[in-house]
Amino acid sequence: MDRASRNRLMPQQLPLFAGDTLFDRVARACCRAGCLPRKELFEAWEVARRVRRRMRGGRVVDLACGHGLLAYLLLLLDDSSGEALAVDCRLPESAAKLAAVLCEEWPRLAQRVHFLETDLNTLPLAADDLVASAHACGPLTDQILTHAVAARTRLALLPCCHDLQGADFGGLHGWLDGPLAMDVLRVERLRHAGYRVHTQTIPADITPKNRLLLAEPR
Repeated sequence: MDRASRNRLMPQQLPLFAGDTLFDRVARACCRAGCLPRKELFEAWEVARRVRRRMRGGRVVDLACGHGLLAYLLLLLDDSSGEALAVDCRLPESAAKLAAVLCEEWPRLAQRVHFLETDLNTLPLAADDLVASAHACGPLTDQILTHAVAARTRLALLPCCHDLQGADFGGLHGWLDGPLAMDVLRVERLRHAGYRVHTQTIPADITPKNRLLLAEPR
């Protein structure tokens, strides 16, 4: 199976996920919904499981959420988080379809994920929130980072689509390629802001933009 495919998961692919694991159940729900690109399932799953190994509890805030799958997975993997906000400047119409199927499979999720279409920078955050974003494109990653640091929240970021035009590489571009230099500077920015930072990767066969940044206030 090509885990990087942008083709939608459809009901005819249900036999590919015949196991009893939580991932297989989530994948079957996504197939029944028939609206989620395959790549998004694998990305969200790999991000969510790594986040929950380090960060538990708190309100989940999924920024640049798309279909909101990451928010649902973070609740499924840690039920001590009471609710989640799934926020984007423009939500896909099919997000409601995926949400309905997930809540049918797990009734305890009903009314716990709240979708909000708004400017991410105006969203109030609380210090005990867990802010997560998988593939916030270009400068949106830095906007989310700035917003989270201002509120002293925990943060999980999977950056993508680095905007190299006019970027500050901190003098690192002689050793590192542009996107990696930008991500290294993001780590240093968080450290200087008083955060503990952990860097990981998700499998590269899902996406080459696979660097995961996890940060918690000291």
